[in-house]
Amino acid sequence: MKLIALSSITFLMASSAFAQSIVPCGGSFNGFMQKFGQAAISKGVPSDAVNAVIANAKHRNDVLKLDRSQASFKQTFLEFSSRTVSSNRLQIGAQKLQQYGDVFATAQNNYGVSPEVIATFWAMETDFGANQGNMSTVSALATLAHDCRRPELFQPQLLGAMQLTAKGGMDPATTTGAWAGEIGMVQMLPADILKLGVDGDGDGRVDLKKSPNDAILSAARMLASHGWRKNEPWIQEVIVNNDEAWQYSGLDQKIKVSDWKNVGVSARNGSLPNAGMPASLVAPQGRFGPVFLTYPNYDVFLEWNQSFIYSLSAAYMATRMAGEPKLLSGNPEKALTTNQVKTLQTRLAQKGYNVGKVDGIIGAKTRAAIRDVQIKNGVISHGWPTAKLMSLL
Repeated sequence: MKLIALSSITFLMASSAFAQSIVPCGGSFNGFMQKFGQAAISKGVPSDAVNAVIANAKHRNDVLKLDRSQASFKQTFLEFSSRTVSSNRLQIGAQKLQQYGDVFATAQNNYGVSPEVIATFWAMETDFGANQGNMSTVSALATLAHDCRRPELFQPQLLGAMQLTAKGGMDPATTTGAWAGEIGMVQMLPADILKLGVDGDGDGRVDLKKSPNDAILSAARMLASHGWRKNEPWIQEVIVNNDEAWQYSGLDQKIKVSDWKNVGVSARNGSLPNAGMPASLVAPQGRFGPVFLTYPNYDVFLEWNQSFIYSLSAAYMATRMAGEPKLLSGNPEKALTTNQVKTLQTRLAQKGYNVGKVDGIIGAKTRAAIRDVQIKNGVISHGWPTAKLMSLL
């Protein structure tokens, strides 16, 4: 099962393109499902498919509990990446890249996406299909569509499940997956499967649960739909030789590679790419930890999963699969506890910064606020919360 599922706090999956509510959320679950079924039929979904989904959809309190308690977001980059970018996954990834070389080549030719990137999502989501999840897909989607936290995201996916059922692409009684409704080896949601699924083995159907060919090509098509740029890098580990560079750091700031060179940023291995390519300098655990330049293709990782820690770990894994060495972990300053981060977020909010929800998670908004405080106080602005920053606030 995928390590991180959907969270409105830090990321939305690719399904956000379908985001809209169909019927009012909440109230009686059975009443909601009946209203939803009527709406689906009015949109042209055959009644037998609608009734099959309704008959098999159960309200799941455990889905709501999982949706509201995703501890992985509170790990540091080094904690999360050291666990997910394992030697075993890299070894299996190398085997899969060789075993399905022709399929990966087709994916790259058709969609421009590097094989190592596709293999990375295959690994990160389900350990190459070994852990696809055992939650009833229609129950998960119905529960989240009924819940009023994010109905605009999940109601279109519940409709997609009905449409997919009508096309024979899933069986509401038996199809299982992740707790947020994702299906198959690369964990795609029903509406995404309908729009972007590819029959890679030519059997006349898209089967992301059992067909590696289908999963590889469907993942490539989804990544391409988010703007993947062929033959371009996604991230690169770098060395910062001049403290001046830190004032331009953060995902919200992009400057040309030539400008990064001018302020003392150099590649740890090899050389930096095209001088005119835009890039952001990110230090997930501050200036004493690993440091990367992220390029336009990194935005596609964020489209797949907008958790900064997840997306950066996935991007790093893809570089390892492409042959890059293990990163320099450095000696980062000690991370704040979850409660300390909550206190920090509260203080930042009191000073007028938009940090989103006070949740103890160092997301993009919190990092941007930290950088601004660091700049205003004349300290190096690397965006990592420290005890010194707490004292400044």
